[in-house]
Amino acid sequence: MSTGHETEVSTPPEQTPAPEPRKPADWEPLIRAGGVVVSILAALISGFLEINLSTLRSGDLVTIWRGDAIGSGGGPLLGLSILLAGGLNWAIAWFAVTTTRRRWALAPPWALWTLLMLGAAGVRTDEGDYLLGGENWVALVMILVGSLTYAIFSYRLILKRSLP
Repeated sequence: MSTGHETEVSTPPEQTPAPEPRKPADWEPLIRAGGVVVSILAALISGFLEINLSTLRSGDLVTIWRGDAIGSGGGPLLGLSILLAGGLNWAIAWFAVTTTRRRWALAPPWALWTLLMLGAAGVRTDEGDYLLGGENWVALVMILVGSLTYAIFSYRLILKRSLP
C-alpha cells in the first residue's frame, strides 16, 4: 500500500575533504622569530625616544609648540625618560619572553638597548656635545633604571622557574 508520502533517499554528492588547518606547532618558529624581531625594534625605538627626551625641561612644554628643539626651554630637567625606560623596558622584556616562550629572547633587546645607551653616552655631536652628557642626571639615571629593569625581570624569571 502506498500512502502517497514516500520520500526518496538520496545520497550526498562526493565532497572533497577540506584541507587540514595548520597545527599550532607549525606556527611556533614564525611566532618566535616575530616576537624577537618586534622586541628588538621596540627596544631600538624606545631607546631613541628616551635619549631624545632625556634633555626635556619644564620650559619645553611651551617652546616645543613653537617649533624649538627639546632642551631649548628653561627650567629644571623632567624625568620622563626615566619613567619610560622603566615602563617600556619591562613591557618589551615581558613581550619578548611571552611571545617566544623562551627566556633567551630577553637578551637581544636588552643588549641592543644597553649598547645604544652606551654608544649615545660616548658619541659627540658636530658641536662637540655628548648625546648623553655626564652633567645630565636624568640621562644617567635613565641608563641605570633601564638596565636594572631588564636585570630585575631576568632575575624574577630565574626565581619563578616558569614563564609568564
